[in-house]
Amino acid sequence: MPIGLSIFAFLLFYFSTKPQHEVFDYTYRVAGAFLKGRLGFSEPQPSWLNEFVPMRGSYYSVFPLGAVLANLPLALLAKMGLIKGFPARALASALAAACVYFFFQLSSVNRNSFPRRILLALFPVFATWTWCNLGFAGAWQIALGFAVLGETAALYFTLLKPRPLVAGAWFALAVGNRTELAVTLPVFLYFWIFGNAVPEAQPELSLKNRLIQNWRPIGWFLLLPIVLGLCTAAYNFARFGSVFDFGYARIPNLMTEPWYSHGLFSIKAVPWNMQKMLFEGFGDTPTFPYFRFYPFGCSIFLASPFLFLLFREGGKYRVASWVMIGVLTFVLWYHGNPGGWQFSYRYATVLLPWMFLLISGNGPKKLSITELALFVVSIAINAIATYQFLWTSEIHP
Repeated sequence: MPIGLSIFAFLLFYFSTKPQHEVFDYTYRVAGAFLKGRLGFSEPQPSWLNEFVPMRGSYYSVFPLGAVLANLPLALLAKMGLIKGFPARALASALAAACVYFFFQLSSVNRNSFPRRILLALFPVFATWTWCNLGFAGAWQIALGFAVLGETAALYFTLLKPRPLVAGAWFALAVGNRTELAVTLPVFLYFWIFGNAVPEAQPELSLKNRLIQNWRPIGWFLLLPIVLGLCTAAYNFARFGSVFDFGYARIPNLMTEPWYSHGLFSIKAVPWNMQKMLFEGFGDTPTFPYFRFYPFGCSIFLASPFLFLLFREGGKYRVASWVMIGVLTFVLWYHGNPGGWQFSYRYATVLLPWMFLLISGNGPKKLSITELALFVVSIAINAIATYQFLWTSEIHP
């Protein structure tokens, strides 16, 4: 069933989206340079790729190493002559399908009924802003897709089918594409020390004894993320002379933009991000569907009324989920720009695995009428947004 559901998701996503941002293929281009033994380019890149940083006679991408490595298989296929150009639409659809697969698998965390598991598996991709934003299929959106896939798979191989090395690999994929996800590491370690991932652990064991008993799975989980972290540090140093410098602030003219007047990250950015993520509404129009989305953000709860289910009581992982939602939200709000051209608040995509874990555990095991109604409304809103943003010229700055 999960394979069939994933195929359905792939086809639905592929034929309902139009990759308007496929020309922004930063990570795919750099992956191709890697295969030639280079970290960047000696020649200027096309004018629309204005986030390449000129440095010591070369041009470097500001995307983290993990985002580039995730595109290496595609670059290899291109080098072998099996594909031509960045297959943005197919890649975005494959990411959507893979997310649906792992969300379905993760939905068994609460012994949910089969119909409820299907609905839960589809909700993060098609009943939220993910549908529209991932459908743009630029390097930024693709990186978010990889990050959500990595988070979800890491949770599955931690909580339901404990495989520390595999979980660590997926976690590395998530952090490699969205560096802020490193703040979720303590919760993953908590799961490995105290949670279902260590079935042999006894409740009466002290923290010290648990660490001694479980040092092997913890070590295997950390292995690949540590390797990626060290490689990322070397990658940063080779490009910009500092292990902590990803180069984003070096993008030409970026820091002259008004929203970065207090720096790339600032507490002063929190109110604007908060307003865009939680309180921004819709515009209106005299013709069907009688509302129009703003191109630079709107409330995630208006974009996906299904998320109101977050506030039900209960759920085995409710504390961990809320902690991660809160911590990640603050990190996202600290960024000077709320996300630019987007539907709703695209940065909140990385919250969805934790929102999913919360909703799948705090509701009834059988699908309820309330859940179905909220799901249908959310699907309709995001289908309209996907159509307006990707297939029409109705949305304007």
